Amino acid sequence: MATCPVCDGDVELESNTVAGELITCADCGSELEVISIEPPKLEEAPDAEEDWGQ
Repeated sequence: MATCPVCDGDVELESNTVAGELITCADCGSELEVISIEPPKLEEAPDAEEDWGQ
């Protein structure tokens, strides 16, 4: 179990969750990135930047 950094809600991590995985908070709908598994730590996922082929 981890805590959502946006709404402080509980976010359940599946047993096969890995660091770097993107998940969604069931309470507020925020997209979160798993920073670490032990201890469980989440951060808001960075916005996807547009790649214009440059």
